[in-house]
Amino acid sequence: MNPYRSMLFVPGHKSTWAEKAVATGVDAVILDLEDSVPAADKADARKTVRETIGRLRAQGVRADVWVRPNSVDSGLFGADVEEVLTEGLAGLFLPKVFTAQEIVRIDAIVSHIEAREGLEAGSIGLIVSYETAVSMAHCEEIAAASPRVSSLLGATGPNADVGRELGFEFTPEGLETLYLRSRIVLAARAAGLHHPVAGVWQDIADLDGFRRFAEDNRRLGYRGIVLIHPSHVAPANEVFTPSSEVVDHYRRMIAAFREAEAQGSAAVDFEGQHIDLAHAKTAQGVIDLAEAIAAE
Repeated sequence: MNPYRSMLFVPGHKSTWAEKAVATGVDAVILDLEDSVPAADKADARKTVRETIGRLRAQGVRADVWVRPNSVDSGLFGADVEEVLTEGLAGLFLPKVFTAQEIVRIDAIVSHIEAREGLEAGSIGLIVSYETAVSMAHCEEIAAASPRVSSLLGATGPNADVGRELGFEFTPEGLETLYLRSRIVLAARAAGLHHPVAGVWQDIADLDGFRRFAEDNRRLGYRGIVLIHPSHVAPANEVFTPSSEVVDHYRRMIAAFREAEAQGSAAVDFEGQHIDLAHAKTAQGVIDLAEAIAAE
């Protein structure tokens, strides 16, 4: 999966909002068919989303396009994916997942539609949102259930599905979800998924709070964040982009290590710190991330 620093929800039935989202500089848009779409508008929203995907593809926009369908247990999932799996779709952002078997079934459905529509096999990714107690308890199995799984997130936000499911009270500091967010990062990395995304911050006006929240999740191992308001895109992109100072520091670190290595040493004192191959690998990972972001 591309390194998404920012993924912005756009109500699927609002046909003109997608271009506004793209204009913010967001890395990916999530056209929503679930909670932001009134029940009476669900059927029309599917058609609007398909048209939006085609329009954005024709425009050659930089941002990738994802769709959040309704959950499998809603009874609406099948109709959603039948309509929106088309050229230009990066993947499905799955809400309210329960088990790994559910992911296996979704994979089979997507594979069938890919083949029918002439899409490249395996091209449609899946991002799993952990919003149920059952999914949290089995997050490692779900993360590894299909090669389509591209990223994971969950366990934040006041008064939403996961808070109701687990009974915690949300705080900006996030101690009530620290174990769950840490476990999701661990599940992602264990499954070879290197870009878990955090989410969401619901206090639209509190940009300072949002920045602290994003920074805390970055330190925890998240590489991007899901957003509900355009004003959060710029700070999200800043927080999750390695700074030029950090990149320069790591380039110097690698250069120092390579010089020591060439002289027959496996470790070196670099600017007062002992470093070895492990540190050089970590440094290269940050540089690779920065270069991937720049390339996008």
